Amino acid sequence: MIKCVILDDELLAISYLKLLCSEMENIEVVKAFNNPKVFLQEINNIDCNICILDIEMPGMNGLQVAELIQDKKIIFTTAYKEYAAEAFDLDVVDYVRKPIKKERLQQAFEKAEKLLGEQRKNQFFEWNTNLGKTRIFVSDVVYIKTSEIDSRDKDLKLKNHSEIILKNLSFKNLSELLPQKNFVQINKKEMVNIDFIKVFSSSEIILDLASSEGNPIKLNISDTFKSQVSEKLSK
Repeated sequence: MIKCVILDDELLAISYLKLLCSEMENIEVVKAFNNPKVFLQEINNIDCNICILDIEMPGMNGLQVAELIQDKKIIFTTAYKEYAAEAFDLDVVDYVRKPIKKERLQQAFEKAEKLLGEQRKNQFFEWNTNLGKTRIFVSDVVYIKTSEIDSRDKDLKLKNHSEIILKNLSFKNLSELLPQKNFVQINKKEMVNIDFIKVFSSSEIILDLASSEGNPIKLNISDTFKSQVSEKLSK
């Protein structure tokens, strides 16, 4: 289900968008606003994943509003084509010209649904572990190493210092489960979440996590993986 919030200074435009959304499956309009300032005061407390923003509004336009929104996908609507380039610079889902047609709005929602699906996929993965089938949130994963007990398994270190054993999982398959932009393999036996790299050189990295003895965790970068580590960390 896509939950959206509408912001448009024209009440007729809001009513029309609500009507179009009501004719589509799996689309729910949670709330609508005709004042950008009120919208910004409330949006962070609303359970929604899409914001449909009109661009041309008095006081504060939709482009300015979009820059202040976090963790929401944005679809712009406007009658003015000159905003297109600036709108896409903000990495929005779509830019829909007024008068809005149902088919065109449907296309925008389909794009949004695809992006939201990818986002959900990147938030967690499920795998058989020493605890049974477990849902693991990727933002909690610090690094992964090959198990010393069984090389087919992987020891996964979490940011709360707990450990989970991933059963019978290769690094190749693990790379398909994890968001590639966040993880990099540094040698044959270890992979790290780049968000937890505190210091790195050509031969080693230091993680922003202490070992059980209280010392910073240091890991070696092998010659085979140096170039891909350097490339990933330079982005």
